[in-house]
Amino acid sequence: MTVDQLRAHFLVHFPEHTADGGDAFFSPGRVNLIGEHIDYNGGMVLPCAINLGTYAVAAKRSDRRVRMLSLNFEEMGVIESTLDTIAYDSEKDWANYPLGVLFTLMQAGQEIPFGMDILFYGDLPNGAGLSSSASIEVLTATIAKTFFNLRLTPVEIALLCQKSENEFNGVNCGIMDQFSIAMGKVDHAVLLNCDTLEYEHVPATLGDYRLVIINTNKKRGLVDSAYNQRRQECDMAFERLNSVFKSRPLSALCDLTPTEFLSVSEVLEKDSVYKRAHHAIMENYRTIRSKDALSEGNLLAFGEWMYASHASLKNYFEVSCHELDVIVDLSRPLRGVLGARMTGAGFGGCAIALVHHAHVDHYKEAVSKGYKEQTGISASFYIAEISGGTGLV
Repeated sequence: MTVDQLRAHFLVHFPEHTADGGDAFFSPGRVNLIGEHIDYNGGMVLPCAINLGTYAVAAKRSDRRVRMLSLNFEEMGVIESTLDTIAYDSEKDWANYPLGVLFTLMQAGQEIPFGMDILFYGDLPNGAGLSSSASIEVLTATIAKTFFNLRLTPVEIALLCQKSENEFNGVNCGIMDQFSIAMGKVDHAVLLNCDTLEYEHVPATLGDYRLVIINTNKKRGLVDSAYNQRRQECDMAFERLNSVFKSRPLSALCDLTPTEFLSVSEVLEKDSVYKRAHHAIMENYRTIRSKDALSEGNLLAFGEWMYASHASLKNYFEVSCHELDVIVDLSRPLRGVLGARMTGAGFGGCAIALVHHAHVDHYKEAVSKGYKEQTGISASFYIAEISGGTGLV
């Protein structure tokens, strides 16, 4: 949908703004290129913003009413509140994410003197793990910053949006999604330590290659319980390893290098706790090496790190699933494919692949056919570009 079409929809639903037409904004989604399930182990993640995301047309009001409509949930109609009465309401469904951001901004002392009318539209697939909630959160904060000249840095916006999702919506998310969206930069990934918020923009010029996102369209199950179990196993591994590692103080599992891990890993039985530690420490190493590969334009090496990451997530962290494995296995022998891996929490969601532009159509055809034959499910494909962050369009 074009921006002009969105403006037309906006004026149909909010005709009092015909004179000015409203301002148009875009906020990207994100994919994590590598560095999976190590953010809570003191490791590095390497996400990037993508050109799929959430659009909005918005205009200030002269009172304190807030009216929101999503074209993705048009059957719900316009959802209303006032700045002075915002509270979580399950019946408001998706609107709790932008409303929570406005509430959190005001709680933090930011002055929002007037309400707004906002029309949203997203082209991110729902439930695919591409951070649609973080996208609309950072978008809402950016609209408020633009309209009311709020003094907020992109890092502060990311932190406030995470706080909103944690406390207003009750979702225990980390900082990676909001941070990578707020800090997005064209043709760059973001190397981020989620504990310290130390970050670096990493050149990620893909040249003749395209980032293909493959949605398994499999409904996820048991993600929360599996996530909690793996965090506990990682904590157990760190406690045991830290008790015998005397070379220097450790603050997290990923402080260990692979060599250091091998020197003390005998304290862990070769069970799930060992496997989780093995993945976390090696995945952190893979992420750092991937950063080097991308910076040097060595996409061949980066693709091999992608494959290695998926194998570890499958065999050591055990968060992949048949559907994700099928996509990666189908990708490997195809011409023009440098790498593929699951991305996100696992047990469904999406995989990503790095594919030469001349072979994208054949890749989609071959993977689509093989995936349907082996799973009975139809996959969805999205060609993504590495995007800049949230702002006016």
